[in-house]
Amino acid sequence: MNKFMYKMAIFFQGRYGIDELYKFLFLVFWIVAILSLFIRNPIIYLLEILICFFMLYRALSRNIYKRQNENAKYLKIRNKVKSKIKLQKRKWDDRKTHIYRKCPNCKAKIRLPKKKGKHVCTCPSCKKDFDVKCR
Repeated sequence: MNKFMYKMAIFFQGRYGIDELYKFLFLVFWIVAILSLFIRNPIIYLLEILICFFMLYRALSRNIYKRQNENAKYLKIRNKVKSKIKLQKRKWDDRKTHIYRKCPNCKAKIRLPKKKGKHVCTCPSCKKDFDVKCR
């Protein structure tokens, strides 16, 4: 058994391994696998196999630089989505006390207290003034 473990350790040296993209693909793989139990479709089964092979290919790859770039692209997309979801949650939580407006000059999102009427607001990013109308 000790010889087998040594050979496995030698095999996995220099391989990329598991990262955040792998974990996401693993989750997608299981969702597709469960879906394929209920929907018997060869396309879904093929998708399941392709995801599995892609996961293995990435984990066993020796091209670490390429795999890191793929993971960085995935993390960039994931962080954009997470920040949009967080903003929507904050908007929902603040819906009675605050409004969110976009600066017409720099397009920054600004959280403002809810006041009736028309007001002038200064953007904290670009320091430009713009009008804000609340109901």
